[in-house]
Amino acid sequence: MDEPDKEPTEKPTNDRQEAEREGKWMARNWIGIAVVSILALLVLAVGMMQATGLVDVFAPIADSETGQWAAFGVLALIVLALGGWSWRAIVS
Repeated sequence: MDEPDKEPTEKPTNDRQEAEREGKWMARNWIGIAVVSILALLVLAVGMMQATGLVDVFAPIADSETGQWAAFGVLALIVLALGGWSWRAIVS
C-alpha cells in the first residue's frame, strides 16, 4: 500500500525570525478574514430585518423601498469586495 503523505507538504521552520514573520502573517490574514466574516453576518442580519420590514435602516438615505434595497446592495458589494481583498491576501 502506498503512503500518500511520506513527506510533509511544508518544511519545519528552523529560523526564529522566519517563524515570527510567518506567525504575524498568519495572524494578520486570519484576523482580516474574521473581520470580513463578521461584517458579512451583520449585512445578512440587516438584510433579513429589512426584508421583513422590522427596520428601515436606509430610510435616511433613500425614500423608496427600491432605493433602500439599492443602498443595501451597495453595502453588500462593499463587503464582498472586502472579502475578495482579504482572501487574495491569503492566497498570494
